Amino acid sequence: MVFQTILFAIAAYIIGSIPFGKIIARYAARIDITKQGSGNIGATNVARKLGIKWGIITLILDLLKGFVPVLLFSLFFYQAGPAHEIALAGIGICALLGHVFPIFLGFRGGKGVATALGVYLALSPLSCLCSLVLFIIIVAIWNYISLGSILSAAAMPLFLVLFGKPQPLIIGSLIMALLICYKHKVNIQDLIRGEERRWKDRKGKDRSNQPNSSSSLSNSSLE
Repeated sequence: MVFQTILFAIAAYIIGSIPFGKIIARYAARIDITKQGSGNIGATNVARKLGIKWGIITLILDLLKGFVPVLLFSLFFYQAGPAHEIALAGIGICALLGHVFPIFLGFRGGKGVATALGVYLALSPLSCLCSLVLFIIIVAIWNYISLGSILSAAAMPLFLVLFGKPQPLIIGSLIMALLICYKHKVNIQDLIRGEERRWKDRKGKDRSNQPNSSSSLSNSSLE
């Protein structure tokens, strides 16, 4: 199973490296999303600059980057025992590393929340659901997507423990949570200083800066 694990880990990293947000922004609006808004290739920045529809599409595709490799390996190479669990955790981490440090974008990628969500959806759907509910509650109350992302990622190891998942998956989730928190380090600093902008405030600023945003997107698609 070692050869299959290595093969899937490499494939997971390559799949994770596909910059769907950048591709979608180029296709839908002829813009480079890495030079727009926060410069992030993830669903949040895409939604702010292109609209909710394209943000949701980006979210789903980024989620599948984590979900598909882990699910396929689990289906075709299942073996009871720690070796299989370690392999699943490693493949999930590789998919996340691909999104966060993509080879196709000079190792400068997104923050990994959607891809990690896809990994957890394959490993523990109930834990994934709990984390998603926590994220929605936090964003609904405080209106900070970054805070919801950080806390839901940090809580995932606890959910895995709660639902009796094996130790290798819990350790893997801790590594993934640390990586996501690292990618949010600027957001954490802004939250501490009280300078992090809320989701609605950012949307409002984008609209104020682009009074004819719908027309500008339409014009750019004709260039």
